[in-house]
Amino acid sequence: MKTIYVYGLGLLLVALSLVQCTHHTIESRSEVDVKPVEIKPIHITIDVNVKVDRALDDFFGDLDKASTTAEDKDSQK
Repeated sequence: MKTIYVYGLGLLLVALSLVQCTHHTIESRSEVDVKPVEIKPIHITIDVNVKVDRALDDFFGDLDKASTTAEDKDSQK
């Protein structure tokens, strides 16, 4: 049993000495090509028909007022 430990220790020493003799080098290079960013203006056209919306609101608002007054008159009878 003692001889197994001696052989194992000897094998370990041989492996460690082989690792000590080797030289490992890792080289990495990265090149990034940065191109200029071009910024252009954006033209946006938005058509808003506020005048028509307000006219419709006024028209239907008048109808709503007329219908509520008609309902009030019906409920008073």
